[in-house]
Amino acid sequence: MSDPLRVVVGISGGIAAYKAVGVVREFVLRGHDVHVVATEAALRFVGRPTLEAISRNPVETELFDGVAEVRHVALGQSADLVVVAPATANTLAKLAAGLADDLLGTTILASTAPLVVAPAMHTEMWANAATRANVATLVARGVHVVGPASGQLTGSDSGPGRMSEPADIVDAALAALRPRDLAGRRVVVTAGGTREPLDPVRFIGNRSSGRQGVAIAEAAAARGASVLLIAAHLEVPAPSGVELREVGTALELRDAVLEAAAGADAVVMAAAVADYRPEHVAETKIKKETQGDELALRLVRNPDILAEVSAAPRDGRTIVGFAAETEPDDDRLLELGRAKAARKGADYLVLNRVGWSEGFATEGNSVVIVSRGGDIVTRASGSKREVADAILDLVV
Repeated sequence: MSDPLRVVVGISGGIAAYKAVGVVREFVLRGHDVHVVATEAALRFVGRPTLEAISRNPVETELFDGVAEVRHVALGQSADLVVVAPATANTLAKLAAGLADDLLGTTILASTAPLVVAPAMHTEMWANAATRANVATLVARGVHVVGPASGQLTGSDSGPGRMSEPADIVDAALAALRPRDLAGRRVVVTAGGTREPLDPVRFIGNRSSGRQGVAIAEAAAARGASVLLIAAHLEVPAPSGVELREVGTALELRDAVLEAAAGADAVVMAAAVADYRPEHVAETKIKKETQGDELALRLVRNPDILAEVSAAPRDGRTIVGFAAETEPDDDRLLELGRAKAARKGADYLVLNRVGWSEGFATEGNSVVIVSRGGDIVTRASGSKREVADAILDLVV
């Protein structure tokens, strides 16, 4: 975004309020004018001086301050973007009901700017039927929901409910200002890594967390698309506002993709799919006592799902594939990508380097996107959400 935005950051009362300082700082570092509206409970977790120093503006808290200038609605009316981070279960319930008993509530009701919320709460609260219904209501009204992530919570708890990282929230919030240029379109996205069972307890798999595919699904939904996310063993929560279909193996993924692709305007194949599977799967656990010092596995090749989808009748459908390579040389990496693009037949191939410490299970990504003919059409790097939007720019 080239011009500075007037951003209202609402902070509600949860332990994740300390991370809201990072959200405010990220917006400021990107050149935007940030105004913090904190609830009384929020100021029990993070101090007003900290928020004012980071935002470079006074922190607003009181509904009856600035009555003469009608501040309780002026903040919302003047905002280009409103972000609530963290959004507690209580805050989500109040937003869904349209309550305005504090300055944050009146600010949101008085604003026509995009509203982005970043939930943060314990796993049981996030999974509660009331919270899920409130989130569904907000999504139906066009509110953008970021996260929550899965990870360490207060105390010894761990699971879905952790507030997304500040940079991810800011990326998603700024993306909410994009035109809804995929409205009325159906987008199918695959994410995660398939697992091929050896026996009931073991499998052959890969290190994909599903972050990039989830980011693409989330970005497509934010741009107005109807999104089906076909997910294989995600290590991050699926985004709100998308249809989720879970699969396990490459064959299950193939069946789901071929069925869904027929009604799609675009298919983005971000999942890491096993090239081979065991020829035979043991019905009971393989025991070392019966196998001895060596275990021989015979593997058979899995179908090439991307090539199969690309070869099917298109009817204007756009197909995007991914190629993860460990090749350290840039020229050789590009050569491998071009050969794969020609072989697969997709419209675009997203080429990225992976290794022990890059690509898989990381917050960021760096990719080169080539056309079917091998031309470099764009390069993208940054957060996986930024890369997702670069990919969708091509799809549009």
